[in-house]
Amino acid sequence: MALERNLASIWEAVADRVGDAPAIVQGSLRRSWTDFDDRSARLASAFAAVGVGPGSKVAQYLYNSAEYMESFNAAIKLRAIPVNVNYRYLDDELLYLLENSESEVLVFHSSLGERVERVAERATKVKLFVEVADTDGDGGPSVGSSFDELVAANDPAARISRQEDDILMTYTGGTTGMPKGVMSRMKGSVDTYLGSVPVVLGMAPLSEPEEIVTTAGQLFDEDRQYASMPACPLMHGTGMGIGALPATTFGGRLVLLVGRGLDVDELWSTVERESVNAITIVGDAFARPLLRALDEGPKRDLTSLNLLLSAGSMFSAEIKGGLLEHLETCMIIDYIAATEGAMGISISTKGNPAPTGRFIPNPGVKVLTEDGREVTAGSGETGMVAIGGSIPDGYFHDDEKTAKTFKEFDGVRYSIPGDWATVEADGMITLLGRGSQCINTGGEKVFPEEVEEVLKRHAAVEDALVFGIPDERFGQRVVAVASLSPGAAAEADAIVEGVRDQLSSFKLPRQVVVVDEVPRAPNGKADYPRARELFEISSSPRQ
Repeated sequence: MALERNLASIWEAVADRVGDAPAIVQGSLRRSWTDFDDRSARLASAFAAVGVGPGSKVAQYLYNSAEYMESFNAAIKLRAIPVNVNYRYLDDELLYLLENSESEVLVFHSSLGERVERVAERATKVKLFVEVADTDGDGGPSVGSSFDELVAANDPAARISRQEDDILMTYTGGTTGMPKGVMSRMKGSVDTYLGSVPVVLGMAPLSEPEEIVTTAGQLFDEDRQYASMPACPLMHGTGMGIGALPATTFGGRLVLLVGRGLDVDELWSTVERESVNAITIVGDAFARPLLRALDEGPKRDLTSLNLLLSAGSMFSAEIKGGLLEHLETCMIIDYIAATEGAMGISISTKGNPAPTGRFIPNPGVKVLTEDGREVTAGSGETGMVAIGGSIPDGYFHDDEKTAKTFKEFDGVRYSIPGDWATVEADGMITLLGRGSQCINTGGEKVFPEEVEEVLKRHAAVEDALVFGIPDERFGQRVVAVASLSPGAAAEADAIVEGVRDQLSSFKLPRQVVVVDEVPRAPNGKADYPRARELFEISSSPRQ
């Protein structure tokens, strides 16, 4: 029987072939492929006992951990759909995502338990809460069942037939600040990995899932198992889709950091100790401190490292060049992508860092004007990046947003996430930016309207506009201008403190400038350019 184009089926076959090989490493923890498959199958039994099956949703409110991968695997074994939940979300955001996704299971770290406890009664669709014990001792109140106890108490679920059309779903920020689930088919991921991963390993592209198992076995037999480290969170598309799933699918070793913030010393030390072959990061927010550590820190043996992968945020050419001075055997691949589809890649090697924001488009990617006409290379005309080929089905339970992003021109269906660009004479594409006011801070999307509404709920605030300004480490930082209600008095810092408990930390303005009147057009629309001017004037050093 042919092996299905389905990650769960492929992982089972890989585990049978390379069972003794390490699948997940995190500090002193080492899970073999046999253990990974067995624990995932036992957890799948616990999920099935509460009715989880094809199309059910399993939410993961987790930091990077072996349990993240095991709960993901347990879900797809049952043909259920894993749902990524940002661990920075507070009560209302968490509840919204659980309700919107119709999740029936929530797996969470115990340090997030207080938030889970506060929303548990209102999360009416959740049948099973599964608590993962924190290794750092920062535990919250117990809610639901213990992850390890469920694994110990259940027999492995029986292996089943699955479909290549089984759904994978990644939640990403929406234009109103509410996250939305992007639905894609399992077949698309498998086909992507068949074509791309062997090339990275110095082999020819493959065509059938059975060849993946053969390749994984060959690498294991030759002691060449690939080691991949997602330095960014698995709950982001970059960490999972670029850092974890491709390497895991080919029987690789997933190396996870113990620290939950970016500890550059831990990262580089782990690369040395575990002979890591690939690191996945999110643009300059990660790359700048990594480079600083190499410039200022001890000499390290990083010869195992041959790939530095990035997506989700701007990655500056000068930072790429600096890193490559230290990583002489390494190639940098900067994926230009959104959750709604991959646009292309930018490749940098020592002495030849790719220009910032310029990339080689993937097959089927075009730049189109708003009426669907293709932009001519070298014309200087601007348009929106349109992604053809294998693209997501759309957004879960949101036909209106799906229609706005996924459009058909001349009989071809495209994903158009909203990135504006030009096409160079050589066919490369240069990004100009998002048409919306979306702020990207350290790989996190922040939508101004959401933060503005929270600021305006402050008793002293009459009106507010929020936007991003350049930040060396995070790409952008969130700032605001605000006007006060008549007769009210408040310092800028007090306004920020007053809304701290209503916003995730990455959404909280780093600076608020109080102005006499927030600039708006006569029709009430926000005047963001003028707001930026007022902010810069107020923030400039006085002569």
